[in-house]
Amino acid sequence: MRFHINKKRIKKDIDPDEIFLDSKNLPNFNTQQFEGRLEKAIPKHSVFIMGIFFIGVLFIFIWQIVNLQIIKGNSYFKKSENNTLIKIPIFADRGLVYDRKGVMLTWNKWQINDINKLSSPERAYEPSPGFGLLLGYVSAPAKDSAGRYWQDNFIGKDGVEKTFNDSLTGTNGVRITETDVTGVVQSENMILPPVAGANINLSIDSQIQKKMYDSISLMAKNSNFMGGSGVLMDIKSGELLAITSFPEYNNNVLSLGNDTKTIKGYFSDKRKVFLNRAVSGLYSPGSIVKPFLGYAALVEDVITPFKSIFANGSISIPNPYFPTKSTVFKDHGTFGYVDMKKAIAISSDVYFYEIGGGFENQKGLGIVNIDKYTRMFGIGEKTGINLNGEKDGTIPTPEWKAKTFKGEPWRVGDTYNTSIGQYGLQVTPIQMARAAAGIANMGVIYTPHITLADKVFESKVTTIPIDKNNMKVIYEGMRMAVTEGTCQALNIPSVKVAAKSGTAQVGLGNTNTNSWIVGFFPYDNPKYSFALVMERGPKAASGNATRVMSEVIDYMSVYTPEYLK
Repeated sequence: MRFHINKKRIKKDIDPDEIFLDSKNLPNFNTQQFEGRLEKAIPKHSVFIMGIFFIGVLFIFIWQIVNLQIIKGNSYFKKSENNTLIKIPIFADRGLVYDRKGVMLTWNKWQINDINKLSSPERAYEPSPGFGLLLGYVSAPAKDSAGRYWQDNFIGKDGVEKTFNDSLTGTNGVRITETDVTGVVQSENMILPPVAGANINLSIDSQIQKKMYDSISLMAKNSNFMGGSGVLMDIKSGELLAITSFPEYNNNVLSLGNDTKTIKGYFSDKRKVFLNRAVSGLYSPGSIVKPFLGYAALVEDVITPFKSIFANGSISIPNPYFPTKSTVFKDHGTFGYVDMKKAIAISSDVYFYEIGGGFENQKGLGIVNIDKYTRMFGIGEKTGINLNGEKDGTIPTPEWKAKTFKGEPWRVGDTYNTSIGQYGLQVTPIQMARAAAGIANMGVIYTPHITLADKVFESKVTTIPIDKNNMKVIYEGMRMAVTEGTCQALNIPSVKVAAKSGTAQVGLGNTNTNSWIVGFFPYDNPKYSFALVMERGPKAASGNATRVMSEVIDYMSVYTPEYLK
């Protein structure tokens, strides 16, 4: 069956009033959503224009692809295949290090054919022994497996290299190089030139440094000491003329890093090769603390310079654990009656037991005053030297003992042992050189440092109120130790020296000895203080530090006489 729709009939059947009725929106269309509105078709010419635009854009892209891939593709392919842009560091000179007289101690070794400085140099050091721990070493620039630098600068790892790393480090330049596959440079351009690091002038005299190290190392080897360290300080500025430590590492070996056998040996060496004993070595000082306790006793009116104490070899006090028995504190000899100067000169333990802790009718300083006066001279505290790794040390007190020995009370015997530099007392050589400068300079103490003419450090001064009359007694006692006491090895004709020796017993059963010497010279017009320790030698090796220091001062009188004028 077929139906026929009469279009004309449809139009005829729509009456005008229906149109007017619809204009009232009787179906309730949502006009905001454009409901009930007739859509108007997009004009054909608009569609044509948009089509032409997109075809044009597509044609441009196709043309660029054809141009890059087909017309010029082979040329670009060969260039990308054969040439590489490489960013290469132009190595800056690391700063040089000189001694106080302009002797070069650290420098850079460039390859002869590397005029453009495109490969890193080697860091080289003074080959003479005695400078290893002072100068330190570096970690050198390093490449990855592709030959690119992942570390493009030296990094200081110890000593001067570490302390002054920021100043010594220069700023590398940059060179952009284009090379082909065979390594032939096609083009290059320097983007940034290198800037060298700053040079450092040390206050160290390399001649004295070398001599001090040689004498320490020879004494250690001949007398079976584990190690040793020495410091020589200008008391008018704080500049160090020498600061050395034995044993030491070879900084050329460590900086190159190639000799793995030697480096491995350093780490396994029981003598602690990496320990800078001058600033990081902690030692019982023994009798070198006696001048400081002597001064304290005079100032506190514990004793007068002329009062004598009978030093008959020992003193005894009741044993706190066994009341029927006595605890004996021995001296290293029997000396009869001694006053302050003689007690310092011969290093009488009995005298300092009594003025330190008191005995019978003789009152003592007590541990509080011992702590006060030793710290007054900087003993047991960091000096602030511009070298890394400095330790502070220990002055034993009742609080320290209670903490260290789980509540143990302080006893007079502890005060006795502290009075002669034993028990828990620990110091560094640099502390004792500074403390000796405090005596020599009548209470004016400069901060030790290793940089030449350093105004910042020269302004760091501590001034102790000193009773000069009482300090003169200590002066004379230390001079007497050289002329007729325990330091006679320093009684040399070229210069008058004032000194105090010390022997500290160490090890299980006190089987070993630390041998000490501290002092200053010239006696009549002091300019330099010193401290030197020979570490852990046989018990019979006391006094060896004094002989080492006498060799150093004797050497100075011949080869560097300008310091003794």
